[in-house]
Amino acid sequence: MANLPNIVILGDYERALRRFSKWDKLEQNSNLTIHHEPLRDEALYQAVKDADAIAIVRDRSPFNEAMIARLPKLKFLMFTGKRNGTLEASSLVSRNIPIACTPGGPSTETTAELTWTLILGASKRLIEENRLISTGGWRDELSLLPMLSGQRLGVMGLGAIGSRVARVGHAFGMEVVTWSPRMTPERAAAENATSVSLDELLRTSKVVTMHLVAGPGTKGIISADQLSLMRADSILVNTSRSALIDMPDLCAALKKGCPAQAAVDVFDIEPLPKDDPLRNTPNLLVTPHLGFIAEPIFETFSNGITQTLEAWLDQKPLPHPFKM
Repeated sequence: MANLPNIVILGDYERALRRFSKWDKLEQNSNLTIHHEPLRDEALYQAVKDADAIAIVRDRSPFNEAMIARLPKLKFLMFTGKRNGTLEASSLVSRNIPIACTPGGPSTETTAELTWTLILGASKRLIEENRLISTGGWRDELSLLPMLSGQRLGVMGLGAIGSRVARVGHAFGMEVVTWSPRMTPERAAAENATSVSLDELLRTSKVVTMHLVAGPGTKGIISADQLSLMRADSILVNTSRSALIDMPDLCAALKKGCPAQAAVDVFDIEPLPKDDPLRNTPNLLVTPHLGFIAEPIFETFSNGITQTLEAWLDQKPLPHPFKM
């Protein structure tokens, strides 16, 4: 098989890709390797140094200019989903290496679902109440739970995900307010929400949930000053991008008790290091970036990878070429 191209698949943490599509053709016409563990830096280089083609699950394997320069054999790279925040695509373009992606699947829906899972899990203290039962207890002083109906829901970003989250808030009887850098009263009103300043949203909302793109105007938008504005009984939720929040500031704020709780699904380094303080920060509910982890999405990813790599092997047009 020495004359066959080397194809390397990276980031299949869930060992899910083989479940949803047929890999026979790729295995017959290439030297195929699938990596399930997180790889970075030198370990990543060793895995891909002889690769002719690379396929990455989302942005789990960072390829910067320096890494790409070390891969003279590379002829093709693809990733799942429509965006990749850890790929310096310009370095591939400058070498005329084609890039492709896959459809994203229903990640809008699954992320909105997870957002409400975190909101309800935090507000109803499901982890603590379950632990109470599993250790032989019953109700205690923390079991006198708040209700969300009649409270204010602050939605930062009212796009595809934020608007879904807002509609569920309405169903729970919450008042919805919203802010984003380009929010208008008309845009907010279209979702039955009220446009307010960021300060007002933070000061008055029981739940603040973040659904912004992490760009130049939004990175680090929540730090110590903003956290200090929040209600003492509030909950901060982030299922978008960790860069929106200064995470050390959030840890410090939670230890002070304002906000009362936070729930996050995204982190500066993923997988989260075993010694990261976020694993043991009080009043913080964390999940391992589950917003897009769902069977329909990985079926889309798996089919997208096999179809695209087969097209590349056959020198046919790529189904979803990536354009910068």
